[in-house]
Amino acid sequence: MRGGTTAFLGWSGDRVLVGRGPFEARAAAPSSGVAFYCNDFGLGEECPWRVPDRWDLVPVGEAVGLLSPAERPVVGWDTPDASCFAEVFEEISTSIRWGIFEKTVPVVVERGRVRHGEGEGLLPVALAARSPLVPYGFAGAGGGFAGMSPEHLLVLEGRRLKTMALAGTARAEERQVLAVDEKEIREHEFVAQALVSKLGDLGQLERGDREIMDLGPIVHFHTPIEVELERDEPIDALIRRLHPTPALGPLPRTGETMSRLLAWRERLAAPAEFGAPFGAIVDGEFRALVAIRGVWWQGDEVRLPAGCGVIEASRLVNEWRELRLKREAVKARFGLMEG
Repeated sequence: MRGGTTAFLGWSGDRVLVGRGPFEARAAAPSSGVAFYCNDFGLGEECPWRVPDRWDLVPVGEAVGLLSPAERPVVGWDTPDASCFAEVFEEISTSIRWGIFEKTVPVVVERGRVRHGEGEGLLPVALAARSPLVPYGFAGAGGGFAGMSPEHLLVLEGRRLKTMALAGTARAEERQVLAVDEKEIREHEFVAQALVSKLGDLGQLERGDREIMDLGPIVHFHTPIEVELERDEPIDALIRRLHPTPALGPLPRTGETMSRLLAWRERLAAPAEFGAPFGAIVDGEFRALVAIRGVWWQGDEVRLPAGCGVIEASRLVNEWRELRLKREAVKARFGLMEG
């Protein structure tokens, strides 16, 4: 994606930041102006900041007109093979019993092929996202990704930092059951408590109440967290402090647990950017979401990834069902259920 030609991100006030290339790759954020932040899950990019040649911060309706007029694709999907995920799940469960992990997040990828249209036709579809979903996308060199993420990794306005714990999933009709589900509550608390621990030394921290976020066919536990920073903090340092949260990464987060998770993600063919921070800075205000609930493409090959949090109480059948639920929700939002 280094030579990308289009990037966009939902902004405050129902606006969308749209950048068009060529993009200049930089190692650090510019002191003024606009740049997008696009990295891989392991934060391995040396120059993750992308300064666009042109940019606009406009209402959603105007943003659609700035994107490619490509036709939305019709995709034929292949049924995911559960055997590889089952092997990884067993390895994770063993690692949890040995005390290496408390929680980690494997990824399953559903593959497909474009039968009609183009991958870039998914970019304007993502702009149909409505709060709490945030549209995002990046495209160029015959490939890209587009999504509608419910999860902000980091919002930084002056010295006010905002983030969230988003973990624990159920079908919409199971909302009342989710509210008392001990396994889902435990998974969510792993994430919330880890974030509080990571941020508590930066300033005055406020943790909100655990609530349920309604995303139509599915619901999640959601806890807002805010910090009034005692001093200015470099954005890249804040990203590395927060990413990956236990909602997408390992707990505890160590060199060994990250290495194991990255190896499992590679075996399961997860896109490099899935679950990674994707964001932008506009004259000092920074917003980054977690790149989930999206579709990746390269040429006519399409990948739809989804992750699930595995803890000691997790069961293979239940996690496989949750993964399918998340993928079907993405397909429905992008109009990709048939084909």
